[in-house]
Amino acid sequence: MGLSPSVPPGRAAEFEALRPRLLRVAYATLGSRAEAEDVVQEAWLRLARADAGRIRDLGAWLTTVVGRLALDALGTARARRERYYGEWLPEPVVDETADPADRVTLDEQVSLAMLRVLESLSPGERTAFVLHDVFGHSFDEVAEAVGRTPQAARQLASRARRHVEAGRPRFPATRDEQREVVSAFMAAALEGDVDGLLAVLDPEVTLRADGGGRVPTVRQPLHGAARVAQTLAGFARMQTGHGRVVDVNGAPGLLVETTGGERSVFAFTVDGGRITAIDIVRNPDKLERVPGSGRPA
Repeated sequence: MGLSPSVPPGRAAEFEALRPRLLRVAYATLGSRAEAEDVVQEAWLRLARADAGRIRDLGAWLTTVVGRLALDALGTARARRERYYGEWLPEPVVDETADPADRVTLDEQVSLAMLRVLESLSPGERTAFVLHDVFGHSFDEVAEAVGRTPQAARQLASRARRHVEAGRPRFPATRDEQREVVSAFMAAALEGDVDGLLAVLDPEVTLRADGGGRVPTVRQPLHGAARVAQTLAGFARMQTGHGRVVDVNGAPGLLVETTGGERSVFAFTVDGGRITAIDIVRNPDKLERVPGSGRPA
């Protein structure tokens, strides 16, 4: 991004330092990294047109602007998603960094499962929840972003929180436990091992897949361990491939590539040691930012 001469150099440097957080705010609101980047770009343009001397807290000002822009963008995005072919899932954020110390900060990441739940909320509820519960902004700041009173913003976040809490695991896995379950799933799925899959799947597991009409996949969610296991085994029989455990939105997931070059990103919800939900993103448009593939050593 070129820096506008109307923004003082110091403020431009502050913006660049804040950019990762602003992108996370916009992404958590929209579920699309491309749309998030458009929102942050527009926030930069608004900063360039603003009276910089009147902005005392640049971080709060930019977060409010990004929140408003993302809220506006949600309406258009929802209209497009209603016309989407098959199941719509958020664009995944995949990190292959091996050393936890080198990973992107994950405390403000949101899982694909949470983003999927947020899709069922109103734009105001989603924005209020993201700004307050995920990023810790005050209800006064949230109120500015959503154009409501602080009390109304509090109610929006409260309604959203009830939906999100209802979808969270009762007995969530630790990072190591999730990695172990995901590794076992990968081994069974790639081999088409139905019994191996049934050993890690919750009886009431749900599988969702997003191909965007670009690649073959199930169009409707599948429910039940037997059905999910048989479907995954069927795919394994039709196409061979390889996979590896990667971070997907801050939690262990999978990146799988078939011998034909088709890629899939798997995100998992693990509850009580079993997989209760599988979200598979196969739409190539949503995987353009996923790190390059290659067989593990």
